[in-house]
Amino acid sequence: MIRFESVTKRYEGGHEALREVSLELHNGEFAFLTGHSGAGKSTLLKLIALIERPTRGLVLVEGRNIGRLKPRQVPEHRRKIGIVFQDNKLMEDRPAFDNVALPLVIAGFNKREIARRTRAALDQVGLLDKERSTPRHLSTGEQQRVGIARAVASRPRLLIADEPTGNLDPELSLDIMNLFRRFNEVGVTTLIATHDLNLLEQLDYRRIELADGEVIDQGNIS
Repeated sequence: MIRFESVTKRYEGGHEALREVSLELHNGEFAFLTGHSGAGKSTLLKLIALIERPTRGLVLVEGRNIGRLKPRQVPEHRRKIGIVFQDNKLMEDRPAFDNVALPLVIAGFNKREIARRTRAALDQVGLLDKERSTPRHLSTGEQQRVGIARAVASRPRLLIADEPTGNLDPELSLDIMNLFRRFNEVGVTTLIATHDLNLLEQLDYRRIELADGEVIDQGNIS
């Protein structure tokens, strides 16, 4: 599903966020991306989503070298990926329904299909009864679940998340991880960046560890 071959990402000023990274995540796998703050976790996820492009090396998703994609091809690539951010990036003045529906609207689905998929996604995260609530009327955990519903509404084959439980207490964090597990159980390849060691101890999944932009442990490859 995902393969990095000797990938380096250097930013202006010379800082190397990633250095000669090689790794592979198989189709249908669930893995955690771990490491200290600044280790390169967010950069790695941004390369997968083509928010950033590598300075050197190859990033392949489903066998396709995404570094060669033209700008007009990027939206199509991103539609295959569900992306969950730590800070949700929700539209504060729009209800949960509209937030979840946004990528479907952008993708050009018709209104009936948008409504069907949006409500199905909200139901999957237990928020169907909150579809008309704006983010300020939702708890932090509910806001994160809206972000997850938005990520899965388009039924992606790949789900990536950047510190999705960073603002949540331990009980809510485990609830959110159980949501990701449920999506993975139906075949969605899942990669989650986190440095929550207490949470990781409760979940027996492969860990890919970064330190100073380099992979230092790839865990048990399934």
